[in-house]
Amino acid sequence: MPLGSAAQRRRVLLPVLGLVALAIPVLIALGVISTDVGGDAVLVGVMAAVLPVLPVVGVFLWVDRWEPEPPRLLLAAFLWGAGISVLGATIVNDTSTAFGERVLGTGGGDLVGAVISAPVIEEALKGSFLVGLLWLRRREFDGVVDGIVYAGLVATGFAFTENVLYFGRAFAIDGLVGDGGGVATVFLMRGVLAPFAHPVFTAMTGIALGLAVRRHNQARWTLLPFIGYLGAVGLHSLWNASAGFGFLPTFYGVIMVPLFGGLIALVLWQRRREQRVISAALPGFASAGWIAPSEVPLLASQAGRRGWSAAVRRQAGEAAADAVRDYQHAVTELAFSQNRTSPGDVSTDAGWRHHEELDALLAARHRAQRAADYPLSEAAHADRRE
Repeated sequence: MPLGSAAQRRRVLLPVLGLVALAIPVLIALGVISTDVGGDAVLVGVMAAVLPVLPVVGVFLWVDRWEPEPPRLLLAAFLWGAGISVLGATIVNDTSTAFGERVLGTGGGDLVGAVISAPVIEEALKGSFLVGLLWLRRREFDGVVDGIVYAGLVATGFAFTENVLYFGRAFAIDGLVGDGGGVATVFLMRGVLAPFAHPVFTAMTGIALGLAVRRHNQARWTLLPFIGYLGAVGLHSLWNASAGFGFLPTFYGVIMVPLFGGLIALVLWQRRREQRVISAALPGFASAGWIAPSEVPLLASQAGRRGWSAAVRRQAGEAAADAVRDYQHAVTELAFSQNRTSPGDVSTDAGWRHHEELDALLAARHRAQRAADYPLSEAAHADRRE
């Protein structure tokens, strides 16, 4: 059997096994919830919890359009939040609540669990995925946008399982729409008004890691991720305290809404910055012969890229369009890699990364040309002329 086939099987099998391993804690968490609220309530909770997940995940995928992260890593982020983070937080929070009841008396456990333990432990567990990704897959973590995307998906996974519990309990106690509001009221609060609460908390850690990773002298920025984590803990703690003490609407309007607006502005600014990085690199790529000069305007904007791949799809089929999108992604990777490299950096590692990503670009271009069976940009320009 060819050696390449064994290596290919490992490349496919290992990520699949990793995702399965991450899915098991999610199933365990749902099983634990079912012992609390019952199987029917869990089923209702899952169906209700899925609804806010879809638009929230869609937003983060939209944010990630310039340099899409590997789908398996995005799924791993969601599963980590929905499984490992939830189980770990449940164990520690239950212990903290019991300790608080014993030390502070009746009601003290809920205070300790919600305001102290939950924010500290949950944000640490969610943030640990980002730290692990930065350690193990450094090349997949390029800056602030990646930090927000991965943090958002981890937090969305956590919120999904947590919502299953809250929706399930509401159904078990009061049905879908009972005298106390039932699932409908809880869904309005958690699924409509605050689906981005957990993502906003954990985004503080993601932003801080994204800022630190882009600094060439990273040793001077080692405290920044910890500061971001403290920001996530502080927001989470204030959110839980405001819910417990009755000033959640004030906190929501005064803090969370402006903060969410600020995050939107930050994302839009970072996306424009990413576009400028790519646009600035393209003329040099064309001069070096890595891309065709006619491809520069097509690669410089999302609209140009979409129109290009759509034209190739119409003329050569879906496989050719996929190959063109892979080529576009390779161009983006090389542009971002060059932007991350310090001026004058002649280290072996920097040179190796450049050559590796350049080889990937040229190989992707060759595959796209073979799939389309004519000059890559010809389809888009011909489509415009028509």
